[in-house]
Amino acid sequence: MAGAQAAIQLLPRLGPPGRAKILSPTYGEFCHVLRAAGWEVAAVSDIEALADADLAVIVNPNNPDGRWHDPGALLALLPRVGRLVIDESFIDVTPELSLAPRAGRPGLLVLRSFGKFYGLAGLRLGFVLGCEADIAALAGMAGPWPVSGVAIEVGRRALLDRQWANETRARLVGDAARLDELARGTGWELIGGTPLFRLYEAGVGLLAQERLAGAQIWSRVFNDRPSWLRLGLPGDEAEWQRLAAALAR
Repeated sequence: MAGAQAAIQLLPRLGPPGRAKILSPTYGEFCHVLRAAGWEVAAVSDIEALADADLAVIVNPNNPDGRWHDPGALLALLPRVGRLVIDESFIDVTPELSLAPRAGRPGLLVLRSFGKFYGLAGLRLGFVLGCEADIAALAGMAGPWPVSGVAIEVGRRALLDRQWANETRARLVGDAARLDELARGTGWELIGGTPLFRLYEAGVGLLAQERLAGAQIWSRVFNDRPSWLRLGLPGDEAEWQRLAAALAR
């Protein structure tokens, strides 16, 4: 599909509106599209509270705090909900957590994003893994040309490059530690994250965002948690130095 976002937009149409529960805090688009489609949506803070939902949503690892859940615990929830959606957009760094090998089970849908790990968000490529009936329904709603030929070819080549993926996983772990060290030096406290992004307690998030934006570094803040700031990892040494200079000011 044209990114995992396209799949999220189609999810409410897989069945009649009912009760949806979303493990929160997390990516806000699930709540938005479900409510817009007439679903009753509740944000819950633990897995057990998802039970009895017609549709349960878990982002694993979570955005923005990086919280992760054991695959066995997620599978144990499956018979207790109508449909279980696991968004694995940030799982490429920790593939052992993925439920992709179990995605043929009825009621289980796994969303995967290509652009985040491979750094090609503009390619608009994502995947949905599930049972035959659900995938057929989503394919019918997506139409005959949901992904460009260029995106398919680029994605195919990238996914086959296992050596690059393994080397990148190792590098990202070190880069995340380096970013945490820079953040500590400016007085920020690590809340969580993944090797693809970090979440910090940054005092006044908007002020920290403006400080970084002055050096052409974009970050994310959160209206409901004004002290939080989410930051991605720099791409090369010049970007690392620019970030260090911005934080030193």
